[in-house]
Amino acid sequence: MSQRIQNYLCEHTSVIEALSAEVATISAMIKLCTQRLGEGSKIMICGNGGSAADAQHIAAELIGRFVGDRRALPAVALTTDTSALTAIANDYGYDAVFSRQVEGLGRAGDVLLSISTSGNSESVNEASRAATLLGMHTMALTGKGGGALEALVDLALVVPSEVTAHIQECHIVIGHLLCDGIEQGLELV
Repeated sequence: MSQRIQNYLCEHTSVIEALSAEVATISAMIKLCTQRLGEGSKIMICGNGGSAADAQHIAAELIGRFVGDRRALPAVALTTDTSALTAIANDYGYDAVFSRQVEGLGRAGDVLLSISTSGNSESVNEASRAATLLGMHTMALTGKGGGALEALVDLALVVPSEVTAHIQECHIVIGHLLCDGIEQGLELV
């Protein structure tokens, strides 16, 4: 068991270290979010399973606070309204659970952050397509080579791993970097 734990931690560290090659992408995501929030737009976030939890976590950090006291920022996790999720899934199919919310709540200039470890979650990909049609800015956190999602968004960060757990660990680190950068960036706006 000790060796298994050691191997896991070594793999985790290796993937986290590989993120240093993505500093420019993370910076571009922070800049986009900061600009859009500064101009009154909102950030919408979606994902399934663990990525849904990450969406909620990031939205909560933006609405509440990450580190410093500041005004609440308009961020919406599209994973939290069970009535909307179940009604949409029942009436339109699960692939539409996020895109219908984007159509109803999104506006040109808003930002959609889509999270999918594989990049092939059709509900997440449909949300990205809907956001593009509305004139929203689109970003993605993914892994496993990026999947279809990478080509659907303006900015994509593909975690260089095939291991879902390590991709998810990196996604939350990136989420925290986004929150920190947005807080720091808004102090300058």
